[in-house]
Amino acid sequence: MPFQFEEHDPESYRRKGRLISLAMAGQLIVFGLVFVQLLQAAFDGGFWLNVLGVVLGLVATSLVFAALRERPWMAEVRYAWQLKHHLSRVSGYLPALRRGMAEDNATALDLLAFYHQGMAQLAELNGRTLDDDAELLAEREVVRVARREQGLPERVDGLDPHDLAAFRRG
Repeated sequence: MPFQFEEHDPESYRRKGRLISLAMAGQLIVFGLVFVQLLQAAFDGGFWLNVLGVVLGLVATSLVFAALRERPWMAEVRYAWQLKHHLSRVSGYLPALRRGMAEDNATALDLLAFYHQGMAQLAELNGRTLDDDAELLAEREVVRVARREQGLPERVDGLDPHDLAAFRRG
């Protein structure tokens, strides 16, 4: 399924991300304590029952989170997770994509443009800059120039993960 870039307010993303993280941590603590107390009462105590209670709390928290992640108020956070997933996937192909770029492969240029746009957007959402990564900035400029020379638009709209199949991982 193709991934499309979306515009999200960085401040709203960070605020919701913090709120969701705190809620999930609180939920894990409550579930963990409840399960530990139930297991201690039912089975007469022990270290491994405490561990099992925490694991059950983690499972319960994960299930609640899985049920809630499609809610509209999770849109920014869900988008950032999907973006991170796709960037991670593309990063495994970077050596092959760089070789493809050297061979003027338009698909490689599209994938590299997605990677650099995604990294820039993720940095913006997280309130950081990419100014300290000279290598990444230099490659982004090389991709921009190569796309211009091939008559391709500077930006891409998203990523079709099937395009990665044309390249060897690593």
